[in-house]
Amino acid sequence: MSIEGRCYCGAVRYRAEGDPGFRGQCHCRECQYISGGNPNVLLAMPEAGFSYTKGAAKQFQRSDLDNPVTREFCADCGTHILSRAPGMPGSVILKVGTLDDPGVFGAPQVAIFTVDKQSFHHIPDGIPSFERTPG
Repeated sequence: MSIEGRCYCGAVRYRAEGDPGFRGQCHCRECQYISGGNPNVLLAMPEAGFSYTKGAAKQFQRSDLDNPVTREFCADCGTHILSRAPGMPGSVILKVGTLDDPGVFGAPQVAIFTVDKQSFHHIPDGIPSFERTPG
């Protein structure tokens, strides 16, 4: 699979190639901050097949958390493009809203961090959900 995407203003573009490793939605409190209140819809792709094709993303990592994810976003418009999680080495976790064609996502296979789920969040029927991460 080969996909492309960008930030809202177009200053940062990327390409990702390979087999998706994870399609899900994350309800963790951190993702709620990033998304504006909803769960994040995520597509993990191999890090080796990922590259920025225009511009560069700014990185942010919280210093008050053990093993924080590294979040990458456009420094101009603030769009959150991806995360790099210590628990998923070798992967980039793309935000589905940044894909040129979000329809390639299909549907989430799993919902994670439901311990932080808000009453207004929706988990599709029939997908497994976990209070934290499966494993």
